[in-house]
Amino acid sequence: MKSNQIVLNFLVFAEKIEKGIQQNELLSHIAALGFQAVEIRREYFKDVAKEMPLIKKEAERLHLDLFYSVPDEVYVNGEVNPKLTEYISEANQMGVKQIKWNIGDFKGELHVEKMKALIEEGVVITIENDQTQTSGTIAAIKKYMTAVKAADLAIGYVYDLGNWRFVGADELEAAKELAEYVHYIHVKDVLYKEDKPQATGLDHGVINWRKVLSILPDDCPIAIEYPTTTDEEILEAKALLEEEVK
Repeated sequence: MKSNQIVLNFLVFAEKIEKGIQQNELLSHIAALGFQAVEIRREYFKDVAKEMPLIKKEAERLHLDLFYSVPDEVYVNGEVNPKLTEYISEANQMGVKQIKWNIGDFKGELHVEKMKALIEEGVVITIENDQTQTSGTIAAIKKYMTAVKAADLAIGYVYDLGNWRFVGADELEAAKELAEYVHYIHVKDVLYKEDKPQATGLDHGVINWRKVLSILPDDCPIAIEYPTTTDEEILEAKALLEEEVK
């Protein structure tokens, strides 16, 4: 796998963020670890307006591509979430190339014109399988992406490897069912504590992630996305991914 395909999601620095470090302050560290792309998390902002220009300036200095994870839904009560325009504006202000949301309460109506207006703002829009029964099951993702494809909407799908275990689904089945829609991949392994799934590092859990990746497109960006405590854990995952697809 080419190193420029590998994205570092800020979830890896959850511990540092909790201690008060801002995302812009860690971008140089991410570049020093050998990454060329990073996924900013909106919930990690302490002051969005203040931090956005700092992120943009630092990312440009370091030549880092930016992805943007926003923990909100495309549909609320079947209607397009009015906050989406704000998130797209934030993405453009930071120079983000791709944004990610959850589907939310999709009732079958895409609201094509509203979604086209968002797409025309220039940021690549994607949705992810989350950890809810509403928009994190194979059926929910397939229903939405089938409708998106039929309407010829430029909306991609983020396959989150570990999230399937949180909704009681099989990641291999999901990969086979949804591979044609995959635009971006989030990787984590999963282990069980007291029969409850918990995210962990690659090769430290029960998921056959190599087999899953062999089913999914091999030209997508792939993000490391799970909490870590050391740089060594991050570099271990990076090396495993680079070794897997050469």
